[in-house]
Amino acid sequence: MLFEVSVQRGMLAESIHTAKCLVKNSNSKTILSSGHSEELIYPRSAIKIFQALPFINSGAPEKYFLNKKNLAISCSSHCGEPNHLSVLKDWLKKINLSIKNLKCGIHNPINNESSNNLLLSGQNPNQLHNNCSGKHLAMLSGCLANKMEYANYVDYDHPYQQLIRNSLEHFTESSIKQKCIGIDGCNAPQYAFSIDNLTNAIINLVNKRNTKNEYSKAICTLLNAIAKYPLLIGGKKRFDSEVIKHTKGRIFCKGGAEGVLLFADTLKNIGGVIKIEDGNERAIPPLAMKIFIKLKLLSSDEKRNLIRWTEQILYNHAKKTIGKITAKIML
Repeated sequence: MLFEVSVQRGMLAESIHTAKCLVKNSNSKTILSSGHSEELIYPRSAIKIFQALPFINSGAPEKYFLNKKNLAISCSSHCGEPNHLSVLKDWLKKINLSIKNLKCGIHNPINNESSNNLLLSGQNPNQLHNNCSGKHLAMLSGCLANKMEYANYVDYDHPYQQLIRNSLEHFTESSIKQKCIGIDGCNAPQYAFSIDNLTNAIINLVNKRNTKNEYSKAICTLLNAIAKYPLLIGGKKRFDSEVIKHTKGRIFCKGGAEGVLLFADTLKNIGGVIKIEDGNERAIPPLAMKIFIKLKLLSSDEKRNLIRWTEQILYNHAKKTIGKITAKIML
């Protein structure tokens, strides 16, 4: 199958984005495929829920009285909106660490309004504005609960990073190869997996939540927190947050840099991976919606609430309609 996203200006396609895609059911039967299942990709932030599972299992949420907002934002790529910063500051106080303990680096809030407001206030961004700061607070909290040294918690050889690798290898049903080890934008280790292995991971996430295993309780805890606070996963006008919000958590999805999306329908037990070949993230929403609709994962109300992502209208700086972004799946 060919998965393609067209960026149209006037009557012509100005740009075309192709995608690698694989979707399976709970029995690991392939439903849709672009034929790239063995190709390696870095999933980036799309795997944050798997990176957060050792944090839940460490007992840190109970030890530090962390609430569902704290848990939801541990899996996030937040936009630095006021509600995000409030949850993160609350968490930092609970574990009694300094903002300087976070090794994620600093960037301006992803949300333009929040970034502009920060600039107008005369303040500089700090580590909490980094979209991965929730993941890093989870790693620090996990280190504290496990009584591990935390100064070098992002080092590949740190025992907490081994716990994360154990989680990833468990769900992907694969071993991390030396050539697949990299460093993410937030300074933490990042690992490449085949698209097939990543699809296994998202299917296993759904399947294992209802079985007795070392991760089942943690999976349910995180999915419940995310379903309750979907805007903490990304933010206002973010595709993954809106899908989770309008499906009331039935569809879990998480985007990652360079055009990656992992998704799963927790009721129909269908999950998949999308990777935009040129890394352009604008292509993800219309293609994901095309897949959701083709597989009948959305109710009529859900489709109506998410319709703006199906065919994204493009406007110029004078707010005049100049084109649209649409997706198609061809045999």
